[in-house]
Amino acid sequence: MRKNRLISIAALGAAASLALAGCATDGAGGTSALTGGGTTDATGDKGTITLGYLPSWTDGLSTAYLMQDQLEKLGYDVEMKTLTEAGPLYAGLAQGDVDLYPSAWPELTHAEYIEKYGDSIEDLGTYYDNAKLTIAVPEYSDIDSIEDLAGRGGDFDGKIIGIEPGAGLTAQAGEMISAYGLDGEYTLVTSSTAAMLTELKAATEKQEDIVVTLWRPFWANDAFPIKDLEDPKGAMGEAEGLHFLGATGFAEEFPEAAELIEKIKLDDEQYGALEDLVVNEFGEGKEADAVDAWLDEYGDQFEWVVSD
Repeated sequence: MRKNRLISIAALGAAASLALAGCATDGAGGTSALTGGGTTDATGDKGTITLGYLPSWTDGLSTAYLMQDQLEKLGYDVEMKTLTEAGPLYAGLAQGDVDLYPSAWPELTHAEYIEKYGDSIEDLGTYYDNAKLTIAVPEYSDIDSIEDLAGRGGDFDGKIIGIEPGAGLTAQAGEMISAYGLDGEYTLVTSSTAAMLTELKAATEKQEDIVVTLWRPFWANDAFPIKDLEDPKGAMGEAEGLHFLGATGFAEEFPEAAELIEKIKLDDEQYGALEDLVVNEFGEGKEADAVDAWLDEYGDQFEWVVSD
């Protein structure tokens, strides 16, 4: 299974590149594109729900396709709208250009967006309660704590490899660098999730030192020989919940969808299996098949599942 995960990194990078290349300016002032593969031919009679997500953030990618499956079975049409940054996605929710965001981190990681747009966003419920931002190194590293990075900048080329500049994880990692007095010794390098994974793959294959920003739940924690660094200062924040967020009035406009969403709860095994199937086992273009496989295995554990 690990081989499948590593192979999928190339596909993830390609998907991210296509999303960036094929985007047009949306009403949120960011970049977005309606993915032709995501919009189905469903003829739902209960209205159309525009579901926004970031394809390179695979926790949201997996729940997005799960929600597409379930909402269409309820009788809604679902339009899948991809964006490349969290800021435009939250702005899209606030402006009504996006109806639903299926994997938000509003408690800590995305708190700045909630402060800015929260009055125009509806919290539809928490479906996972153990999300965590982390700083990670390879298992073969002799470093076990963020504190141990001090004075070891030369081993890591003075770099902490991050993801998208606008990600909440990126902002938190910047605060961590200051909290541990690593300014001047380390630079937080940002680009994209796919680029970070490519560097992590290359480094671990060569048994080289590397420090990356990561999070849980995320399939990469199992795909690579890596470990979270202890964070005695708590600079990366506490565990938080993952939420479904909707545009203001979502529950009133789509009452059956809101009722379904409120019931959804996932544990570590269930969530991890969903993400692994969508991202790795089936991959791009076969997300619906991945959701079907997940429902076949786990569907009888939930009372909320909508069947054909």
